[in-house]
Amino acid sequence: MKGNLFADACSSFDDATFVLFGVPFDGTSSFRTGSRWAPMEMRRASYNFETYNGDLDVDLVDVPVHDMGDIEAYCSVDDTLDVVYDVASGIVKAGKLPIMMGGEHSLTYPCVKACGKVGFVVMDAHHDLRQEYGGLRNNHACVSRHIIEDLTGKYVSIGIRSGTKEEYEYVRNKGIMSFTANDVDAMGIDAVLRETEAYLRGCDRIYLSLDMDAIDPAYAPGLGTPEPFGMTPRQVKEVIRRLAPKTVGFDVVEISPVYDHGVTAILGAKLIRDFIAAKWKSMQA
Repeated sequence: MKGNLFADACSSFDDATFVLFGVPFDGTSSFRTGSRWAPMEMRRASYNFETYNGDLDVDLVDVPVHDMGDIEAYCSVDDTLDVVYDVASGIVKAGKLPIMMGGEHSLTYPCVKACGKVGFVVMDAHHDLRQEYGGLRNNHACVSRHIIEDLTGKYVSIGIRSGTKEEYEYVRNKGIMSFTANDVDAMGIDAVLRETEAYLRGCDRIYLSLDMDAIDPAYAPGLGTPEPFGMTPRQVKEVIRRLAPKTVGFDVVEISPVYDHGVTAILGAKLIRDFIAAKWKSMQA
């Protein structure tokens, strides 16, 4: 039935280059729950758009995309992350590019792990650099800390405007490449991306994660933890398009659809479609 799968995801798993899957889990959300509903809302929203991307000259009906549907989420975050890792690993081992639709941001960790040796770029309002939160190591507020310490030596965050004093000190002390939303405005997104690309030079495989609260809630109000003074959708789109050629895994997380009238899910779906078109364009060059 229309809306149950992402629009234009018409290929079989075997024939696909891109494989989408949803994870309806928000068990560690700390402010507003509801991101468990986001995968299906983004699927419904995806039917709003034309198949043809005029900017990139890509028609998504010609792109081999498969939607696996939603995977089973458990009450336990640890159990859920184990399942996500198994699913993402299967996609990667089959030579396909995984696109995860969350759900909360803790779900990113097993997807990055499944992709192997990669650089990691995240757009996010929050540092997410705590060791644990709410008594849980695997909490959405800790995901970047554990990706840095466990999975990658190349990490960049863009859009930051919230964190504890300790998190800001961690960034300074470790020399982590982190651009605040104020940096993005002051420098311009092109300069931010030039510095990011220079830092990632020699790293030909990156994982790109989009926490939708990177975007100002004026544009994306349906969020679990909205934070004012954020990035614009056009800035986020530019990051996606510039980094797509080296991206081997992508996710969109932290949409909480019950807090708006579909605006944020529509934007999330559009950005997924834009990523697919940009990556496909780079693969055809």
